[in-house]
Amino acid sequence: MNGTCLNGMALLDTTPVSISLVIGVGSTSHHSLASYPETLESSVYPVDRHRMNPIGQLVGRSWARGLELKASAISASLTSPSATPGFARNSVLFSSFASPVPSFTSSLYNIGLRRHFSSTPSVFKKTAATTATDNSLWSTPNVWKAARNGPVYLRNSSRPLFPASSARSYCSTITTSDKALFASRVGNMADREVLPDSIKPSHYVLSLRDLNFKDWTYKGTVTIDAEVVKPTKEIVLNALEIKLLDAKIAVGHTKSTQSWESKNFSYGEKQQRATITFDEEIPQAQKAVLTIEFEGIINNDMAGFYRSKYKPTVEPAKSVPRDDEWHYMFSTQFESCDARRAFPCFDEPNLKATFDFEIEVPEDQVALSNMPVKETKKTRDGWQMISFETSPKMSTYLLAWAVGDFEYVEDFTERRYNGKQLPVRVYTTRGLKEQGRWALWHAPRIIDFFSDIFGIEYPLPKADLLAVHEFTHGAMENWGLVTYRTTAVLFDEKTSEARYRNRVAYVVAHELAHQWFGNLVTMDWWDELWLNEGFATWVGWHATDYLHPEWQVWSQFVNEGMEMAFKLDGIRASHAIHVPVKDALDVNQIFDHISYLKGCSAIRMLANHLGVDTFLKGVSNYLIANQYGNAKTKALWDALSEASGKDVNKLMGPWISKIGHPVLTVAEEPGQISVKQSRFLSTGDVKPEDDETTWWIPLELEGKVGAKGVTSLSLETKEDTIRDVDTEFYKLNSGASGFYRVNYPPERLLKLGQQLDRLSTEDKISIIGSAADLAFSGYGTTAALLSFVQGFAKEDNYLVWSQILDSIALVKSIFADDETIKKGLETFTLKLINDAVAKYGWEFPESESYLDGLLRKRLLLTAGVNGHAAVTEEATKRFNAWVEDPKANPLHPALRTPVFRVAVKNDTARAVEVLKKEWFTTPAIDGKEVCLSNLGFVRDTEIIKKTLLPFLWNKSPPAPASDSIPSADMHMLGSAFAGNSVARQLQWDYLKNNWEACVEKLSNPIVVDRFIQVSLGKFTDFDSVKDIESFFADKDTSAFSRTLETVKDKVRGRAAYRERDAASLKEWLVANKYA
Repeated sequence: MNGTCLNGMALLDTTPVSISLVIGVGSTSHHSLASYPETLESSVYPVDRHRMNPIGQLVGRSWARGLELKASAISASLTSPSATPGFARNSVLFSSFASPVPSFTSSLYNIGLRRHFSSTPSVFKKTAATTATDNSLWSTPNVWKAARNGPVYLRNSSRPLFPASSARSYCSTITTSDKALFASRVGNMADREVLPDSIKPSHYVLSLRDLNFKDWTYKGTVTIDAEVVKPTKEIVLNALEIKLLDAKIAVGHTKSTQSWESKNFSYGEKQQRATITFDEEIPQAQKAVLTIEFEGIINNDMAGFYRSKYKPTVEPAKSVPRDDEWHYMFSTQFESCDARRAFPCFDEPNLKATFDFEIEVPEDQVALSNMPVKETKKTRDGWQMISFETSPKMSTYLLAWAVGDFEYVEDFTERRYNGKQLPVRVYTTRGLKEQGRWALWHAPRIIDFFSDIFGIEYPLPKADLLAVHEFTHGAMENWGLVTYRTTAVLFDEKTSEARYRNRVAYVVAHELAHQWFGNLVTMDWWDELWLNEGFATWVGWHATDYLHPEWQVWSQFVNEGMEMAFKLDGIRASHAIHVPVKDALDVNQIFDHISYLKGCSAIRMLANHLGVDTFLKGVSNYLIANQYGNAKTKALWDALSEASGKDVNKLMGPWISKIGHPVLTVAEEPGQISVKQSRFLSTGDVKPEDDETTWWIPLELEGKVGAKGVTSLSLETKEDTIRDVDTEFYKLNSGASGFYRVNYPPERLLKLGQQLDRLSTEDKISIIGSAADLAFSGYGTTAALLSFVQGFAKEDNYLVWSQILDSIALVKSIFADDETIKKGLETFTLKLINDAVAKYGWEFPESESYLDGLLRKRLLLTAGVNGHAAVTEEATKRFNAWVEDPKANPLHPALRTPVFRVAVKNDTARAVEVLKKEWFTTPAIDGKEVCLSNLGFVRDTEIIKKTLLPFLWNKSPPAPASDSIPSADMHMLGSAFAGNSVARQLQWDYLKNNWEACVEKLSNPIVVDRFIQVSLGKFTDFDSVKDIESFFADKDTSAFSRTLETVKDKVRGRAAYRERDAASLKEWLVANKYA
């Protein structure tokens, strides 16, 4: 038999029911059980290790938890699936038979579970520690019972199908005697993989000491006040890379206290749990105190309690550890599931508690945490224990601390909180604090702004912002101690590029928004992640717009945020905003453009529809009602419905729960238009089963006869007709407030191109973006896109130009190997921008607007890349002068990228040497990003192979610090390589040939996922999809399985576009004398 045999099988029911199941290892199909029918014959329910289906979950849990279940009238047989079309190899097929129960049990026993497990290493990495060897187990009348002591692994998976500690902790005896109970269990199949509910924590006292800067270890004690909800001999909690040394639990009674001690620990590394087993049962109790002594690791994976290296600008404190030229600071990153890497805890978002924290640190270093310092005590020579005040009730992922050679700049809010102005500080490593001034200007104003609009005062006594040198994300909203990537919080007036002003302001606002929306009120579970991130994105831009209306940030969001969301949401392998998360360890893959940017787009659409003031009133009511607790999306919808008088759940349901977005196809008749909605797919191959959603679409029509401005209409059916439309001029989705594409007739698109003065900035961006996406997917053509944008030569808004040039660059990247199309697009681009390049020139007047400065940089960069002779000459002149004497001939921060890109293109070997050196030595906080992004455009094969790929993948140590990019920044060069048609394949070849070493260098699953995303998604042929599938077929892809599917879909879309449009695009370029 070529299949898997799972230990601890249990099936059920005393009522005759026919069941047919296939549990397929590696199957890609996925079905869900809509209801419980009398007969489930011929249903296929494969086990997908990320999204287990209902039946698979029932059977899996029956095995894993050792359920005792009666089965007097059901039978099964192990059968080869090879005769059944679509069944995966290595499957177990349970099918209904009329034979008695013993035929199954004896067959199962005769296979010899222990022998079978040991003889199939290709299927299981590890075997169950206990297998059924006693025939009496199977001969027990009407009862099948099996107990498990070890985890079962799917082939090539790092995560167990049925974890051992889950089996131990959840083990119970359930006897079923009726079909209704079976049906009810099927209805609850979507249960989360959570800790047992026997213990509920309420308060932690966490003490860390003996930090060892040589072997990177520390010791700790955690004391947890908890309720023992039900009697238990085992306490299961989360722990990873933590060694438990001793555990005690004391239970208080009215007149006495009982206590138990244990050193009996077992670990489930894959499920990241530790089980403490006591000799006696711990009774139910409202008050219990669990104390655990443990040892931990200060890792370098940017998760948990970790160290990050940096090159100091001034001499650090003496106790700061160092390695060659690198020095170290220490901080935490706990979202989503990494508090367990720092201390044993109940690491789930709805197990909120209060925290007391203390840490022993060198006397010449600074310790920070969520709350202000309460007390400092000397402990030993050169060391002190710093304790902090008690935190509010919060989730474990929001606890934070940091240790380092820190200094700060400080300001205060204008508003008073509890009678005092709130202190706000920006902390940096020594020598960088002045670069925190820009963030410091924003933070107190944003705190006051949010306190006003939310109707709840900032809930903590201080607000600290900390720059961390190695960071997986942009920032993390730890309550009271927000941590940031350096480029997201620091800005140097002399050396930083202006766009970082915008980035810092927004990221500060986004993270401070979380202090209310996410921290004060937290999602109930990770499937509500969008509730945290989508809202923080929207209100972060709302606050930025309040402080900087001249930046036109909502136009920026349409250009950057919505477009990125459209790109990911338009592929078949995308996911809904609200995505089921059974295993919290899978949540990292949905920290993406859907949760953040599509989530924000949906909220923006709703806020505009309800009115922003009404929307914020509902948000305030939601926060007040749920403060210090957890909530689900429905609670927000209910609050908004009450505030607005509209059924928000009905309006927003499909937007949140369904994959994708609509394209609105317009047909014109005299005096009226008809509109039809359908799902948009970037591959253009929409199937009937893809197009079953009907969205509520706010049409926001301009051009209604007899009406001024915008007429608020909505489409709530698949299609409708709108009468009394001014066919001389009309447009839908005014202000791009709706998250959908509009497919106008070609003649209308050309006419809108002649009516640009009647379009807002958002409208222009939206129409260009739609035209580009429609061309890519086959709804429109590239010729129509280029014909439309030809009319924008006199445009003077940076954000509109950004959308135009991004759209052309995408086309150019897909046809980069076709010399005729490439040259034709270069000629087209240069003709389009020529007047603007001459107008804006090279100089930056002091009185110039922020957006004009960005436009100058973009025009010069585009001109240089496309071979503009005068720009190339001037850029070369400036590069040479800067290399010769950088102090006498400094480059304006905004000119670095245009100048560097020309140098890389035309003087490659010299430019690479110069930029690598600049990367290591630059004092500019954004300088490293600028260097890496430009090095990725080298097209010399030998330099890429011998210099840049080693530079990307070297580890330091042993490699010199100047020749090894930290893993947090690798995506910058990797992404640039992916956009380079020469480097793209070379990078992929290197990755394939050095996979294990590359994963080790990337270190963090989030970083691995991101690198896969940015490095593989820009291939343009179907063979690359096959190559990607072939390479990863025998790899553990559990950390990036979603991303891998989206990458392949992206490549399929690019390949289909190239095949479909190449001939017509070339024909258009030739006909219009561009080629």
